[in-house]
Amino acid sequence: MKLNMAKKYEIIKQDISEKIISEVYQVNDKLPTESELMEIYHVSRFTVRRAMDELEKENFVYSIQGGGTFVNDWKNKPHTEIKNKTIGLISTHIANYIFPNIITGIDNYISSYGYSILIADTQNNPEKERKSLTNLLSNNLSGLIFEPTRSARGNINKSIYDNIQSMGIPMLSINAVYDDLDIPYLIMDDVKTGEMITDYLISQGHKQIIGIFKVDDKQGINRMNGFIKAYQDHPEILNMGDIMMYQTEENKINLFKKLHAMLTGSEFIPTAIACYNDELAIQVINFVKEIGLKVPDDLSIIGVDDYQFSKFINSGLTTIRHPQEKMGFDAGKMIIDMLNKQPVTSKIYEPELIKRGSVRMLSQAKER
Repeated sequence: MKLNMAKKYEIIKQDISEKIISEVYQVNDKLPTESELMEIYHVSRFTVRRAMDELEKENFVYSIQGGGTFVNDWKNKPHTEIKNKTIGLISTHIANYIFPNIITGIDNYISSYGYSILIADTQNNPEKERKSLTNLLSNNLSGLIFEPTRSARGNINKSIYDNIQSMGIPMLSINAVYDDLDIPYLIMDDVKTGEMITDYLISQGHKQIIGIFKVDDKQGINRMNGFIKAYQDHPEILNMGDIMMYQTEENKINLFKKLHAMLTGSEFIPTAIACYNDELAIQVINFVKEIGLKVPDDLSIIGVDDYQFSKFINSGLTTIRHPQEKMGFDAGKMIIDMLNKQPVTSKIYEPELIKRGSVRMLSQAKER
C-alpha cells in the first residue's frame, strides 16, 4: 500500500479505524506490530507511532507494554463526554439533481436547533459508503441521516450500521431502506409511482410501452414492479409492454443501442417510454432527437422526481413529483425528535402526477 506524502499518519489512522469499525479487526484483536505496519504502509516508525497514538486517544486501541497494541472496546468508550452538535448526512449524490433540495430541507430545520450538517457522497458505491461512515464517525456525530447505497443488493456495510446503533447514535434513512435495519425512514411509494406513470400512459391510449429501470436500487425495483402491476391490471394488453434494466456502474451505450433497435424495428415499435427518473428521461429525450424522432409526436416520455430543469425540456417533462425539500425538512425534524427521545413514525410519500407536454394522446400522434 503506497501512500501520498501529505499526512501519512492520518491515512493510516483512517484505514485502521475503518477496519475496526467494520470489524475486520475485532475487539481485543492484536494489531500488526510497528514493523509490520511500516511494511504494509511503506512509512517510517515515527509515522506509525503517531497514527497509533491518535487511535489510542480516540479509544480505538490500547497498548500493553511488551505485548503489543490491541483493539479497544471502542463502542462502549465514547470519544468525548459531549458529542458535537453535528448531524451526518450520507447521500448517493450531493451536488446535482434533486439532492441539493433535500440537503437544504435538512439544514433549514436542524440549524434552527443549533446543529450543523456534515455531508458525504457515496456515488452509489458500497466501498465509498463504508469510507463515508467511518469518516463521519470520527467526527463524534450526534445523529446520522443516510440514503442507502445500491439498496436492492443488500446491506454490505451492515456491521458498521449495527455498531452505530450500539453506540446510541440515532439514525434514519431516506429514499430507500435496508431491510435488515430496524430504523425509521422517509421514502416515496415507489410501487405506486411506477404504476401511476404507466397507468397514465395507458389512459392516453398507449399500449406498447417500454419501461426502463435501474435495478440495483430499491426505488428502481419497486417502480418496475409498479410498471408490471399496471399491465397486470390491463390483461388485454399484458403482452404489449417491455422492460429494459440497467445498473449504476453500467455503461449506457448498450442500453441506448437496444433502445435504438426497438425504436427503428419492424415488430415491437413502442409509442411511449416510462423512465426510472427524470435524469434518465432527459437522456432518452436527447437520444430520441439524435435519431430523428420527436417528443411527443413520435414518442411519449414520462419520468419521475420533477427535477428542477424538467419543466424546461421541450414543452416540459411529464413526471411524478418527489417531495425533495419537504423530505429533507421532515428528515431534519425526525432526527431532532430522536435526539430529544421523542417517538417518531416512518413516512411514505404519495406520488403526485405532474402533467406537461412530453406525453400526448395516441389518437393525436402522427403516423410513423
